[in-house]
Amino acid sequence: MRSVEEQLAIMTDAAVTPEPVRTTIAEALGLRSAEEVQATQPLPSFAQAAVDGYAVRAVDVGGEKSLTRRAPETEGEEGDEPVEIEAPQVTTSLPVVGEVPAGSRQSLKLHPNQAVRVHTGAPIPTLADAVLPLEWTDRGRKRVTAHRPVRSGDFVRRVGDDIQPGDVAVSAGTILGPAQIALLASVGRAKVLAYPRPRVSVLSFGHELVDIDRSPELGQVYDVNSHSLSAAAAEAGADVQRVGIAAGEPRRLREIIENQMQRSELIVISGGVGGAGAETIREVLEELGEIDTTRVAMHPGSVQGFGLLGRERIPVMLLPSNPVSALVSFEVFARPLLRASQGKRATERRVVRARSVGHVDSIAGRRGFVRARLMRDADTQDYLVEGLGGATGAPAHLLAGLAEANSMIRIPEDVTEIRPGDIVDVIFLAQRS
Repeated sequence: MRSVEEQLAIMTDAAVTPEPVRTTIAEALGLRSAEEVQATQPLPSFAQAAVDGYAVRAVDVGGEKSLTRRAPETEGEEGDEPVEIEAPQVTTSLPVVGEVPAGSRQSLKLHPNQAVRVHTGAPIPTLADAVLPLEWTDRGRKRVTAHRPVRSGDFVRRVGDDIQPGDVAVSAGTILGPAQIALLASVGRAKVLAYPRPRVSVLSFGHELVDIDRSPELGQVYDVNSHSLSAAAAEAGADVQRVGIAAGEPRRLREIIENQMQRSELIVISGGVGGAGAETIREVLEELGEIDTTRVAMHPGSVQGFGLLGRERIPVMLLPSNPVSALVSFEVFARPLLRASQGKRATERRVVRARSVGHVDSIAGRRGFVRARLMRDADTQDYLVEGLGGATGAPAHLLAGLAEANSMIRIPEDVTEIRPGDIVDVIFLAQRS
């Protein structure tokens, strides 16, 4: 029997990284950049006002005595972070000779002892070297009185303050989050070379299966796994093709699988292990590549298969037909494989320590993955966990408990019983709002 670590290493080592493609930045969120993007122009590309106020020459408003370069909070405008300062009081009155809104392409020139009303983001008039924040004035329209000094460079975003030509905006291998998308847009890149989401094809095999748009007859059940596993693959960041029920004679099954090999970085087949029907799937797959069906020291989902198909060595995962076993096996093995193929540093979910509030049984010699509800103690903020499946009297195969779970208790192979009060490892699944 193979250990969980051994099976996981075999699978993640086989992860296939898709070939990079050029994609719009609107569709690049969460992808990994395949190129280094350098700025070709400075950012900002022109000197601009960092706050609402008046463009001035600092020397005209007692600029030698200023103690700060940041503005107080402006009314309804986004400026720099507010700060309290100790600054000498001055009373300087200057004529206001114009106004420049953000986005203006008007070129103004400032003369000594003059001021120009400017809005946040507006270009600074020629010869102006500072912005006098609105809050430090009497807000005059035709003539403005300054109550505090500024010094040269105060509240001005200089050319290239953020990025200089040749600076690296996004490094190769970076996961493109909102900040990286902002940087790409700021340097004028509408597209970026990135690794696309891994493509996953999900199939269900079983003569007892019917589509959910049909009414099952005696001996038939709905195809649950192709839907649940497709959702799990999408949640892991994959581009999913739900093939649905794979039925028919071996030649037809081979055609279906060969077709998916051309469009997948991972093929997932539920119902491919256990029972006489699974022999058909394995025989077809063995004609296409290398298949290894084994037992893994875990529960649920001990029996499973994995292999590599075709010249491209496309990974294929064979899962049990039971929906709980299939989902748990996917979570433990397929999700890390998909995360690895995306270049994610964290391929496995966060694990926290929690105190059990109930009794949970496990199987000797196998690692248990028991669906559970993770909570916080209102007084101590300690983690508490309640097992929802695998507990005494609770069948491990029932799906309803999995739907209530936000975590899984991970039980070591040498532990057969979790008692109330025991501290356990808990895999933190995606939160539900």
